[in-house]
Amino acid sequence: MKVTITQIDSSQLETDWQRLKRHVADAASELALLPEMCFAPWFCAAPQPDNLTWQRAVSAHETWLERLPELGVNLVIGTAPRNIGGKRHNVAYLWTARGGLQWIHAKTYLPNDEGYWEANWYDRAPIDFQPTEAGELTMGVMICTEIWFLQHAREYGKAGIHLLLNPRCTPRHTNAKWLAGGQTAAVVSGAYCLSSNHAGRAGGVELGGAGWLCDPDGAVLTRTCDDKPFVSLELDLGAAERTKSTYPRYVDDSPL
Repeated sequence: MKVTITQIDSSQLETDWQRLKRHVADAASELALLPEMCFAPWFCAAPQPDNLTWQRAVSAHETWLERLPELGVNLVIGTAPRNIGGKRHNVAYLWTARGGLQWIHAKTYLPNDEGYWEANWYDRAPIDFQPTEAGELTMGVMICTEIWFLQHAREYGKAGIHLLLNPRCTPRHTNAKWLAGGQTAAVVSGAYCLSSNHAGRAGGVELGGAGWLCDPDGAVLTRTCDDKPFVSLELDLGAAERTKSTYPRYVDDSPL
């Protein structure tokens, strides 16, 4: 399967979108991973939430989600702000050319820190990490901070995922730490780990870009950068199946 990782600057969204369309067409990509809530400025940089900004972000994402078919790929994964049952959530979606939009996972682990006041802005969802299937492909989603809760990566691995997807918004000075987390999650799950990130600035935060793609043993296969904001690579999904029976995935961790 040919997959594409991205870094997107929401301050030049239309420009980046047109460039991404050309890239996936030239690469004949089948799957594109977008950053976390990338169709609006990173509003969580502000410590105090306000209804108007939230609603504008929700509306912007609704508009852009209708444009996903423009990419011309079979699968698109990302996240969007949503109002659900009187609460606010950050929810991962899977769009498929065959079935349209499907909401697959709501973010449950929320930071509340300088530039990332997410617990102030929206609600924590119940813990629910279920694999998602699209044809013969099985995927697991861990949104940004969730990748540090590695017990779920192992659960996904036991469920047989091929891809562990990490849409995120993280600052540039932490790029090395996040890559290490992605490599570890790949090893724990025995799956390819893909991450796409915001670029540009939000308030006083310099966003990091630096999407990555790691193989099931944690080797870094490719990364995005400012000069290459979109990168595509052919993956052998069978490798993610074979890796499940190797160390450390096979080790028995059932209760005694």
